[in-house]
Parts: sequence; structure tokens; C-alpha cells
Amino acid sequence: MSSQLEKVKELIELRAEARLGGGEKAIEKQHERGKYTARERIAQLLDEGSFEELDMFVRHRCTNFGQDKKSYLGDGVVTGYGTIEGRLVYVFAQDFTVFGGSLSETMALKICKIMDMAMKMGAPVIGLNDSGGARIQEGINALAGYAEIFQRNILASGVIPQISAILGPCAGGAVYSPALTDFTIMAKGISYMFLTGPKVVKTVTGEDVTQEDLGGADVHSKKSGVCHFAAEDGEHALKIIRKLFSYIPQNNLEEPPLVECNDPIDRLEDSLNDIIPDSPNKPYDMYEVIGAVVDNGEFLEVQSDYAKNIIVGFARFNGQAVGIVANQPKFLAGVLDSNASRKGARFVRFCDAFNIPLVTLVDVPGFLPGTGQEYNGVILHGAKLLYAYGEATVPKVTVTLRKSYGGSHIVMSCKQLRGDMNYAWPTAEIAVMGGAGAVEVLYAKEAKASDNPAKVLADREAEYNKLFCNPYNAARYGYIDDVIEPRNTRFRVIRALQQLATKKVTNPAKKHGNIPL
Repeated sequence: MSSQLEKVKELIELRAEARLGGGEKAIEKQHERGKYTARERIAQLLDEGSFEELDMFVRHRCTNFGQDKKSYLGDGVVTGYGTIEGRLVYVFAQDFTVFGGSLSETMALKICKIMDMAMKMGAPVIGLNDSGGARIQEGINALAGYAEIFQRNILASGVIPQISAILGPCAGGAVYSPALTDFTIMAKGISYMFLTGPKVVKTVTGEDVTQEDLGGADVHSKKSGVCHFAAEDGEHALKIIRKLFSYIPQNNLEEPPLVECNDPIDRLEDSLNDIIPDSPNKPYDMYEVIGAVVDNGEFLEVQSDYAKNIIVGFARFNGQAVGIVANQPKFLAGVLDSNASRKGARFVRFCDAFNIPLVTLVDVPGFLPGTGQEYNGVILHGAKLLYAYGEATVPKVTVTLRKSYGGSHIVMSCKQLRGDMNYAWPTAEIAVMGGAGAVEVLYAKEAKASDNPAKVLADREAEYNKLFCNPYNAARYGYIDDVIEPRNTRFRVIRALQQLATKKVTNPAKKHGNIPL
């Protein structure tokens, strides 16, 4: 055999070795845990045959604790690029079969390299996390590696989309990279995230808690809001990423993908003409409204199990991707609270960063009262949503369906926060507060002096509602651009978005604002 053929044979053997990661036994263990290997995950995520791997031959440089006797090609992370529906993306997938996917100096260098490439090329980055944390044997070098990654997450924020899938452990400092990215997807049963594990919690606080109860997908999708999508398993998590990508652009200088629409733009939805109950205290389901007006009823909800009083997610109108923000009267009467405000604000800012128009469906009676909310800083959290809408320069279309009272009216993309087109249904009640509360303030003395206080208040409430709890008073001042028939909502929103396609607004020159965090 010629020396060239021998070298080619050596290359093929080294590639085969690298593809085995930590070896066949370690791969079997990964499968026994119900988890896929790093390369299997990349194959599921990307278009078939599109993946180009980089840095396959990298090995760690650590000599402490006998590490020099134990090294693997690739060093615990698979990095490279490929396509999703033909669009370029950069990917890194931690390999749990190599040192438990723990982060070393060289692993960090591999990840940083593809993040730098993604920024140069203006393409998204996807991180598939499955790691025991920092490689303790490397000490400060591993910590420095994390910090290098975090710095790139920060600089890439708002420039290229960043998505994290948690497909195994993600603990300690490792959690901060996903937290800095735009969307985090967790897989039920196999993934968890926490800063300190159950043993440390037990030592410090005395609490007995399992990994699942401390940082599982259910906890972070329902209680903390850290997780945006809770997938049934690893495969489902990767399908969610592919779906999510269909709504977002490659970078902040591009528009979201436009798809062909076969749903007529003038489709009338008669059910909307009587969806609002006669009683103002009776709920209805906002999902029915969303499903009725968007293309083919398709809606990709974000954070569906967290702060259910507000709904956020992606849909299309006439093939154009939009972000939808909507109050949900079926949960806490659609009231805004600290968590709903944070959830809405973060979503609005993502859409604004990546040129995705915002469609806001309003039915909000106010902010949730009480010491719990005030002590939790509801003022600051509500101000985040206010700031996000006011800062946003993308097209903004607002439709008020029923209640829009007081401060909550303002923060839900009102005209003065540069709402471009503000519509209302005839059932809209746009006022400082509801009639019952208003007359108790305005006519308390008159009622007290009367023989029949209840009748006085009831009569005054009817007068107040006629004057103020309707859309026409706001329309009279131009704060509402038009009062529309509910069944025409889809058509009016699409026409508004078409008109706003060439919108150009810039904020004052500044380093950055100081959002109330």
C-alpha cells in the first residue's frame, strides 16, 4: 500500500474513532437513559446530509489528575454547521459519553469558534446541552471557557437568533448560556437545570428535593418561566426548534420567511360576532379568537404553561410571520401581574429585535392587586412591558376586544406607545376603570345622602357605561383608528400589516436604554 493510501486509511480510522465519542459502552448507556448521542441529535435537527463537522480532531490539553492518560477526539462536543429547511445554522451538541459532557478549555474554544462564525455569517446558533458542568480537573480554565461563551451570547443577543435545547443535565454556571439565549427548550424526564444541585441544597437549607422537583422541565415551564417549551422527549424538542425556525429570520437585518398562503385574506369568521359574553364578568377563550383569525388556525405558543393570563407566540397573516400577544380572560380574568408582564415584555423585545410585526389582542381589566404583587415589584415588571412596547419599532397592530382599563390599557400597545393601527370591536370598553368602580369614587357622597344608595349607584353606573365604557369615546379622539366588525378582524389586520410593510422608525441615538429590570 502506498504511503498516501496509508495516510488516507489513518484519516478514515481517526474519523471513525471520533464518531464513537466515549466509546460503544458509553453510547449504550446514553441510549439506556432514553437519550440520543450528540451526532444522532444533530442528524434529527438538520436537513438530511447537510451537516459539516468542524474540529473533530481537537483533544484536551489538561495534565492534572491523570487527565493526560485519558483523552478523546472531539473532546466532548460536536460542532459545525448545516441547514434547516435549506437555511444556514450553526450547531454545537455536547457529548455526554465523553467525561459526562463536562466543559473543558478546548470544548469552550470549539463552541466559541462556531459562535464567532455565526456572527460573521449572520446565521442562528443552536446549542444542544447535555453536560455535567465544568470539568473540575481543569479548574479555572473551565470557568474561563464558560465566561468566553457567555460573552459571545451577550454580544450576539439581538443580532442572530440563539436557541438552547436542554437534553440532559445543565447545572451550575452552565445554566447561564441557555438563560442568555432567546429560547430554551427542555425535554421532560431527561433534562434538568439548576444553579446548585440537591446535595448542596440539603447542606445549605436542609431541604430534601429531587433533581426533577428542583429543576425539571415541569418546574421551569410552569413555575420559574426559565423554559419556553417543554418537549415530550429529545426528539420532540428538536422538532420544536425546526418549527420555531420557520417563523424567525437569519439575523436582525433580514425579514422573517414569507410562506405561500392558501387561506383567503377576506375569510369572514362569523363566530367572532357573538363570542363576547353579555356579562362583563364571564370569560371566553382567547385561543378561539387567535385560531379564527390567523392563517389556517396555526399558532406556535411560547411559554404556554407559564403566566397563563397572557398568551404569546408566533402565527402568520397572509403568509407573513407575526408575534401575537393576547390577554386570556379564561385565566385570572386576563389580568396583568408580575409574571405575565415579564413574559410579554421579553417576547415583544425578541420580535422587535428580529423584525417580526406585533399583533396585540386586548381584553385586560387591570393589574392584579394585593401585597403579594406589590412586594414582588409589580410596578417594575409592568414597566418592562410598557418599555418593550414603547421601544419597539416594528409594525404594531392592536385590536381591543372587550376590557381595556387604566394602566393596563396603556401598557398593551396603546396609540401613545406608537401603536400603528389600533382597532376596537364594538364590545370594547376603554376607560380609566370599570363603571362599578368609577361610580363608587365619583358618586359616593350622592349615594350616601340618598334613601336608596344602591339605586343611585346603579343608575350612575349605567350612565357612566354609556358615556365611557365603549370604543367610541376613544375613537372620538383618534386613539382608536377604527371600530371594526369582529368577523372582519382577519382582513383588517392583514390590510394593516400590508400598509405597514415599509414602516421606518428609529429610536434616539444612545448606547442603550435602561430597562427597569
